[in-house]
Amino acid sequence: MSTQAATADRTVVIGLEVHVQLETDTKIFCGCSTEPAEDEAPNTRTCPTCLGLPGALPVLNEGAVEAAVKIGKAIDADIPETTTFHRKNYYYPDLPKNFQLTQYDAPICQSGKLEVRVDGDPRTIGITRAHLEEDPGSLQHAGGSIESATHTLVNYNRAGTPLMEIVTEPDFRSPAETRAFLAKLEEVLEYLGVFDPGRDGSLRVDANVSLVPAEHVADDGTIDGDALDDVNRAEVKNISSHKGAEQALAYEVTRQENVLRRGREIEQETRHWDEDRGVTVGMRSKEAEKDYRYFREGDLPALEVADWKEQIAIPELPDARRERFREEYGLDREAASKLTSTKAVADFFEDVASEFDPDLAATWVADNLLGELNYREMEITDVEGRLDEFTRLIELVAADELTVKNAEEIVLREMLDEGDDPETVIEREALGKAESGEVEAAVEAAIDENPDAVADYHDGDEGAINFLVGQVMQATGGSADPGQVNGLLREELDG
Repeated sequence: MSTQAATADRTVVIGLEVHVQLETDTKIFCGCSTEPAEDEAPNTRTCPTCLGLPGALPVLNEGAVEAAVKIGKAIDADIPETTTFHRKNYYYPDLPKNFQLTQYDAPICQSGKLEVRVDGDPRTIGITRAHLEEDPGSLQHAGGSIESATHTLVNYNRAGTPLMEIVTEPDFRSPAETRAFLAKLEEVLEYLGVFDPGRDGSLRVDANVSLVPAEHVADDGTIDGDALDDVNRAEVKNISSHKGAEQALAYEVTRQENVLRRGREIEQETRHWDEDRGVTVGMRSKEAEKDYRYFREGDLPALEVADWKEQIAIPELPDARRERFREEYGLDREAASKLTSTKAVADFFEDVASEFDPDLAATWVADNLLGELNYREMEITDVEGRLDEFTRLIELVAADELTVKNAEEIVLREMLDEGDDPETVIEREALGKAESGEVEAAVEAAIDENPDAVADYHDGDEGAINFLVGQVMQATGGSADPGQVNGLLREELDG
């Protein structure tokens, strides 16, 4: 193709290939475990099948197929009556068979979509296909990055782990949109129970990036297929997070803009995202589809899921649960979004809301607990064995046995930092709520001992009342309720 003028306006066009490890007990075509053992040695969680040794035959994992069907239903995809497996032939050190068992022209999920919000605006991202395949092994570059490594080690323990490859349409127009999509996709997968975001390497992204002359982009953002075919693109590999995707693609877009600005042509190539350096690095020329010499896998029969797929149910998905929370609990969009960010958070909120006022439950789960967890870079799954302790803390606040201030600022924080239950923290810090007589005495003492503040209050200085509240709180060791103290002070001063 001819080089486009470097000064022409261009539109960023990005398509993603998202590789998701499915949560199954065993690998996709053999009985090897998918769960790494403690201090696992390289190349030990393997067998003749996942190593591709002569005579070993694959047997398809039923759990992987069930997970694929669930994903298909969640992304509103067509699930055909018959689907088949192919061999994708290429040589790479992490591929022990020199081919990958995957799906080619009959994937298990076709023509789906996923709704996302980008800066508050809804966007529909088309999903071309989603298909089952086996994961290669993993490479470890010794001595630095892929460019500077002195040698590379290969570990086949991961080889054969079931993957779902989700291929989008080239519907993204900015790196930020890809980050929003990946976050939403991960959220849906986690709700389905087919994906563990905490597992190392559980989500890996390849991105195709090109810059298309703006005149070929319609007002609705669609692009003519011929216009896409007429521009070269780079495929960026080794992206493993939402944030990493945005950073990698922002760099690659800038790189391509600079290449065109210099009057040079974009090479059709595969590039590696070096996360440590924050750059993409050229790896090799990009393969064409014909280079893989796909042909049917003769050792696996065609897969028939037409009848079975109707028996596979999926749970309430994040968007539906978000809307139900708004209707059922009267939450605003922001609170509903926080409380459905993960299934574990949503389940805990509903447990708390079944016992206490929904507004109190929302405040404590969405703002207090999640806020403190985020500050410590923790997830609710990190404390899932202690959720009953946090429920007891909310119960103490609801029963008026502990002030909100002490619960938020002392008890909750020490529970997370020290690992103690609420009763232990309350006893250690002497935080039992002050008796009414003690509070009233502290109010009278604050008025008697601070005549200047009393005079300022009578002169209309509202700040004076805050000073007096502080004096009472100090005298009661923070165990009084600030709202009650404010009311008692005003009653005494205005009486």
